[in-house]
Amino acid sequence: MSETSFDVIIIGSGPGGYVAAIRAAQLGFKTAIVEKSYLGGICLNWGCIPTKALLRSAEIYHYMQHAKDYGLSADNISFDPKAIVQRSRGVSKRLNDGVGFLMKKNKISIIWGQATIDAPGKLTVAASKTDAPKGALPPGSYQAKHIIVATGARPRVLPGLEPDKKLVWTYFEAMVPEVMPKSLLVVGSGAIGIEFASFFHTMGAKVTVVEVLPQILPVEDAEIAALARKRFEKQGIKILTGAKVTKLDKKADSVVATIDPGNGKPETAEFDRVISAVGVVGNVENLGLDKLGVKLDRGTIVTDGLGRTNVPGLYAIGDVAGPPMLAHKAEHEGVICVEAIKGLHPHPLDKSLIPGCTYCQPQVASVGLTEAKAKEQGREIRVGRFPFTANGKAIALGEDQGLVKVIFDKKTGQLLGAHMIGAEVTELIQGYVVAMNLETTEEELMHTVFPHPTLSEMMKEAVLDAYGKVLNA
Repeated sequence: MSETSFDVIIIGSGPGGYVAAIRAAQLGFKTAIVEKSYLGGICLNWGCIPTKALLRSAEIYHYMQHAKDYGLSADNISFDPKAIVQRSRGVSKRLNDGVGFLMKKNKISIIWGQATIDAPGKLTVAASKTDAPKGALPPGSYQAKHIIVATGARPRVLPGLEPDKKLVWTYFEAMVPEVMPKSLLVVGSGAIGIEFASFFHTMGAKVTVVEVLPQILPVEDAEIAALARKRFEKQGIKILTGAKVTKLDKKADSVVATIDPGNGKPETAEFDRVISAVGVVGNVENLGLDKLGVKLDRGTIVTDGLGRTNVPGLYAIGDVAGPPMLAHKAEHEGVICVEAIKGLHPHPLDKSLIPGCTYCQPQVASVGLTEAKAKEQGREIRVGRFPFTANGKAIALGEDQGLVKVIFDKKTGQLLGAHMIGAEVTELIQGYVVAMNLETTEEELMHTVFPHPTLSEMMKEAVLDAYGKVLNA
């Protein structure tokens, strides 16, 4: 096999792409990965990881402001925006370097540039505008028995809300502010919008969130979303649902937004900055997919549960393969796609078992069916709830506001869904994910011993509540 010929070539080095490459190399495939910008993709460089670094700084700042609540004192609290951003970028740089190390460790070739698929098994890589890492293969023609598209997604742009990188931001600009805005409009209340709303509010901005749907965090259980809204509004975040931004008038250093609150009587308000967080779209352009006849649906590549497209030898994983557009979904898709290529017969991806997490204050996490979805399916259900106010660890932490909610099938005891809001729920949710993956019923969960004192005890108590056996509430 020549230097330009591989068993597997992956286009894109985000969480899906680089994990797929590692698994392919582990299985003995001669593997290469094509990247045009930065190893680790959007998640590592401009998404999941750096936003969590920013939110961690905001969390620490929040605790310092409330030191008296813990019997402590902290005077003259302040922050340095440049230092906060520098820390966030440093975290990304460290992990970016880590991906490069993993590629070298697993003997995965890096081809630096923009890939276009010419035919099944053949692609051309054009030169990139960014500098290639040391040892990367040059642009040119390459062949592979299997080509995996893992090109991710980018911010959706709506007419009238086009970002200009100065006054109207996407998440790219929102992660590297030179100064903190005193007032901010966030358009969209999904995970990205709410996380940035939470961050900038904690750092002192007066934040308004506009959501066109009747519920913030639209994919979450309605009860949890309502509790989240109540907490956000109590903190001072203004939330408008069933509303839309119809116009943005840019001034020298501010934006006047025209907002229709849903009553047909538009209002105007001035903001220092605007964040457009109205979703993302798959990066399907300039890959040659149309010429190959690859089937698309609403801007993403159609695949089966194992990453296969309608074109033999061509696969797609991650955001470009459709929702849910989450890094951990991409990673899992990458693994099962490569294992299917190897003939290991992995289980197809079950999207109902993919957890979702929003790292705002308070955190929100969920997996499986919402209460409304379960009822829509005609299921008879049992619902259990347990409040943070009744948990000793939550009270000791000073984090006694939150809720754990579980949904069971009344006839079989199958755990259909779990939904949480409160401190560290993004770490707790995986317990329910494992339970659902193992097809655990309420009986096994009731007989599981949870450590005390922990927040995790609420997970068992919520199950007990669904069956009229709750102990501590």
